[in-house]
Amino acid sequence: MELTGLPGWTVRGCTLRDVAAILSVTRASDVAALGEPDWTEDEVVATLTAPNQVPAVDSWLASGPGGEPLAWAYVDNPERGARDNVEVYAVPGRGAAAYGPLLDLALERVAARAREAGHAEVTLRAGAVASESAYIDALTSRGFGFRKRHARMTRPLTPGDRPPHLLAAGDRLLVRVVRAGDEAEMRRFHGVLQAAFADTPDFQPVPYEAWRESLAALPSISWDEWLVAEVSGRVVGVLQSADQGVERGEGWVKNLAVLREHRKEGIGGALLRSAFSIYAAKGRATAGLGVDLTNPTGAHRLYAGLGMTVAFAADMFERTVTAPR
Repeated sequence: MELTGLPGWTVRGCTLRDVAAILSVTRASDVAALGEPDWTEDEVVATLTAPNQVPAVDSWLASGPGGEPLAWAYVDNPERGARDNVEVYAVPGRGAAAYGPLLDLALERVAARAREAGHAEVTLRAGAVASESAYIDALTSRGFGFRKRHARMTRPLTPGDRPPHLLAAGDRLLVRVVRAGDEAEMRRFHGVLQAAFADTPDFQPVPYEAWRESLAALPSISWDEWLVAEVSGRVVGVLQSADQGVERGEGWVKNLAVLREHRKEGIGGALLRSAFSIYAAKGRATAGLGVDLTNPTGAHRLYAGLGMTVAFAADMFERTVTAPR
């Protein structure tokens, strides 16, 4: 169908056959904003097959008058919670005109998704690098306001990250690989994630069943990269890895959580160092993670102390979307 407001442009929902076209858009956008490609084929596939994602209606590929794909957008809310996310990518210069029309499609779809999930309203978030002025203009003109700054941090891995004993142990502290087949352990893992993030401003509780459903939909999980930290036999910290960086030789820390009463005891550092060791032993070149720079736990200081540096920062914008009655 025609993309509203752009004569000659077309837009349609996506399928897995569009992965190459989507990559051409995201990589052009990444090079302009970050200086290098960031998206991988695996990540595009994972996005289109994520929980609560129907790409035919939740993802849009826009083509210019000549038929060339120039912009891509999708909404993302795997747990069907009260916060949805939208991402829009465009080929620099030629695709920027599609930012606004694609955001309009996303706003309409997010409202419908909110109603389907039983929410009267949801918060919709979008991230933008500061240099993406055309995208930021499209966001602010549609009621999005600045919320916070988020950073991607990275660290090179070296042979020194592979000690003889991969995991940390001490008189009271033990860091080990999660027992993924143990239902009780998985419930403890989830419980630490929920409890540790409960004191952060953006916390949204996720029931165990919804969390497990979102994991089951992932294309792959390297359980040997998921870690738990025990103090005197009690699980007090966890590290959840994701396979999203494998294609580019990166170990990716999706979540790091330590219970409040055990913070500042070196547990987070022990979990991270253990993860770095595992990634390095698999031949990964780097380790990466995302961090909220306003996190009250000061997590970014921990990461910096372990040699991680900011690769780039993105500003997060948000607005409320009301479900139709």
